[in-house]
Amino acid sequence: MIPAVSPKENSVAMRERVSNSAGRRTRNACGGRRGFTLLELMVVMAIIVILMTIAVSRYEAVVTKAHETVLRSDLSILRKAIQDYTLDKECGPSSLDDLVTEKYVGNIPNDPMTGSKDWVTVEDDVSLSPEQSCNGISDIHSASEGISPLTNTAYSSW
Repeated sequence: MIPAVSPKENSVAMRERVSNSAGRRTRNACGGRRGFTLLELMVVMAIIVILMTIAVSRYEAVVTKAHETVLRSDLSILRKAIQDYTLDKECGPSSLDDLVTEKYVGNIPNDPMTGSKDWVTVEDDVSLSPEQSCNGISDIHSASEGISPLTNTAYSSW
């Protein structure tokens, strides 16, 4: 007589036969499955390291591009404020603080490359209009000594 086997026991036995016949992982002496091999774990770790390296380099490039975009924007705003001040007052500002006190800009932004308000101002004898009676600040540059990896130019020359 054939002993009665519950459906649950039958499915466990069937899975073990299929697992053993396919050459896949087998159960160890304690009845549990064997884990991954060291080689499999090292391959997965190598893939993760490669993906992280790609992600970090792209992240750094995006951050650099964002800082450069902010620098270009700040320089444009400050140059426009210097020009407007000079045309309105017929004299260039003596300092960047003059732009704030006269409400041409809300505040002097930090240089995104250095992280402080250490802009390099340029005072030339260039007149923006024939009515200009005195000279002052005519241009502004970043105080950073760095070079843009994207354009290969010094930030101080922008």
